[in-house]
Amino acid sequence: MSERENPDPAWWDKTVAPRASGIFRRRTAFLRKSQAVRRPPKLWRPRALWSLWVILLGVALGAAATLHRRSLDARFAAQVLRTRSVPFEIQRIRHDLAAIDLDEKTLEKELDARLAAAQVAQSEEFYLVLDTRAKTMSFRIGDRIVREAPLAVGTPRPIVSASGERFPPAPLSGAFTVRQKLDRPAWKPPAWVWRDAGLRVPDPIPEIPGGLGRYVLVLAEDVVLHSPPPPESPLKGARPGSFEAPEDDIAAIWKRIGPETRVYVF
Repeated sequence: MSERENPDPAWWDKTVAPRASGIFRRRTAFLRKSQAVRRPPKLWRPRALWSLWVILLGVALGAAATLHRRSLDARFAAQVLRTRSVPFEIQRIRHDLAAIDLDEKTLEKELDARLAAAQVAQSEEFYLVLDTRAKTMSFRIGDRIVREAPLAVGTPRPIVSASGERFPPAPLSGAFTVRQKLDRPAWKPPAWVWRDAGLRVPDPIPEIPGGLGRYVLVLAEDVVLHSPPPPESPLKGARPGSFEAPEDDIAAIWKRIGPETRVYVF
């Protein structure tokens, strides 16, 4: 047999075998172990029972979330209904107090006055509301406004310490009860009233009939609601730390106001 008919095996391994394709090699020879395809390790799979528990837990959480959402919707709807049915003072409390920049003590008095007014609004009693921000005086029975009028607010005089230092007073607010109901009372204006009006302080200071106005409601020691003062009075406008309303409006409600009438200032 010639060399061409019986080729040298060494020649095949050196030339063709290293460059032969996988198919050709598979057809011609077995793959070596080092060249065999290795499969990646299998990933861990939870047991079927564990998967079932996870699915059941997801369903339970979804049902709980749905029930919670429905509960919130029901509570919100009930709150809206209550908000529509309460007196309008409570509805305004949420908006007004959020825009007020007051210290803690004054804010507490403001809140007490508003809540007291909201509570009495559920009754059938007459009461007065003096809104210092809206500058209105309203005479009400329950939650109904019987009469409303403009209100002038006298700026409180500053507080003077022993050293002469001046401090701004806190805004007047709170719940009051009418102490006195006076018709054209005589009033002896303090010296500072004359000086603030640019007038010479008379000596002695006289009493002026109806100096605070024809109608005067005493709310506290230095707090009154009065009608406009007469021309002979040195007081022009509302007394400092007090309130002034038109005479005709006070006259219209005068007979309805008694010593126990409640007045709410905020």
